[in-house]
Amino acid sequence: MTPPSPEPAPSAPSASSPSLTEVESHGVDRIPDAERTATPLDLFRLAFGGANTFSTCVLGAFPILFGLSFWQGLAATLLGVVVGALILCPMAVFGPVNGTNNAVSSSAHLGVHGRVVGSFLSLLTAIAFFSISVWSSGDALVGGAHRLFGLPRGDLTYAVAYALFAGLVLAVCVYGFRFMLFVNKVAVASATVLFLLGAIAFAGDFDASYAGVFTDSADAATDALFWPSFFGAALIVLSNPVSFGAFLGDWSRYIPAATPRRRVVGAAFLSQIATLLPFVFGLATASIIASKAPEYVDPAAPDFVGGLLAISPTWFFLPVCLLALIGGMSTGTTSLYGTGLDFSSVFPRLSRVRATVLVGLLSIVFIFVGRFGLDLVQSISTFATMIITCTTPWMVVMMLGFWTRRGWYDPEALQVFNRRQRGGRYWFAHGWNWRGMTAWWVSALLGVLFTNIPGQFVGPLGDLANGIDIGLPLSLAVATVLYLALLRLFPEPRAVYGPEGARLARTVEAPVPPITGPGTDAGELAAVPSGSAVDRTA
Repeated sequence: MTPPSPEPAPSAPSASSPSLTEVESHGVDRIPDAERTATPLDLFRLAFGGANTFSTCVLGAFPILFGLSFWQGLAATLLGVVVGALILCPMAVFGPVNGTNNAVSSSAHLGVHGRVVGSFLSLLTAIAFFSISVWSSGDALVGGAHRLFGLPRGDLTYAVAYALFAGLVLAVCVYGFRFMLFVNKVAVASATVLFLLGAIAFAGDFDASYAGVFTDSADAATDALFWPSFFGAALIVLSNPVSFGAFLGDWSRYIPAATPRRRVVGAAFLSQIATLLPFVFGLATASIIASKAPEYVDPAAPDFVGGLLAISPTWFFLPVCLLALIGGMSTGTTSLYGTGLDFSSVFPRLSRVRATVLVGLLSIVFIFVGRFGLDLVQSISTFATMIITCTTPWMVVMMLGFWTRRGWYDPEALQVFNRRQRGGRYWFAHGWNWRGMTAWWVSALLGVLFTNIPGQFVGPLGDLANGIDIGLPLSLAVATVLYLALLRLFPEPRAVYGPEGARLARTVEAPVPPITGPGTDAGELAAVPSGSAVDRTA
């Protein structure tokens, strides 16, 4: 029996990188080894830069909006960031191993056709966080300009701000990875400086003893809401790092395959720990707003941006505008770039550039309709949390699949869907691996049913845990147990595992259907024995 075909050996990266102004030509095809010149530090910059923004400050204000004290909110924030970083960081390894994005890599575990689940989850996630970025940054720019220059605040002013901001983000995404990396290098340093200036601006007003509503004098009904509020705030914070799960491969695919995996995973983990800077800034300033301008933290109609401008000293208005512009560019580009990339993978006839422009325009329409037509601004955090509840089980299937496969993949078989071909190691049942698909949808459904976000969304079973939101932890646990159980009870073909065999999973000998379709020999009809190398005639 011929051993499985190994991944092509990495070659030395080229000495020079493409120009910043050279439009990226790669879609989700495997990045050639010679063009993989990124480093784990670049991954850190992109992941941290995408979260070191004004929109993260808005998420950081939620513990205060939920009635927690500063210290209680800080504990919830730490819990959400650390747990979210731990869930996220293993997703960084797929890019260097396979040279493509995570949605394409999911073909190995959900099937050639099942990989569209990851593409559409990342599409929804990106639109949600791109919208948060444009809305929060646009509001801050208009508000700051009003305070500085007397610019009138009306629908037309906001519409122009949103359009200009979204247009800038779209332009950066069209140029691609290198330009986006440059923007994030600038954003990481400048946004950090601006946040530190903010610490100086608000140091005199900050009081760490802000008590929230859960005090000794609170009535029994209020006390009963403490734990639901605490865990609800932690889960909203956790949604930020987890939201990067589908996108890490978009950036880490430019890292050489030979890079030690611990460095790649470590860069992803530290990038989220570093986001404590904007999170704590949002938490601290929200506690000041709650004390000095409580009308802006009314849970029925919160306005963190307006409250921040209301309590800011005059000299900090310009830094607020710069922070909104720089940070929003960073979040917007990391979201929209991944969206266009995934859309091009679902509809391969669209190039990455065309897909990015199309999805960007659709996202801009969504932003305008949501802001001026349907008033979705306040509910977008709920939308984002629900998407994360559905995305996390998909990430669990991916990570457990990586572990049981010992990190071995067939890069040619991963590209079958993109090339409109059929067959290969990951064809399973007509292109679907029902084991991974079942573990995902059952876990995601349970997560939604048990979700309980105070004042926003309560699932049909959301009150069964005394009001505590157990949706995400439950979906994590169910996905883990169910997927491993299905791999044991219904073994996958031996051919999908590497030369060292499966870890903790059983296998069965089964033929590998040949890869047929565009770019292959039309006469290749005979099935290939399990474990044999598939003839991939170009």
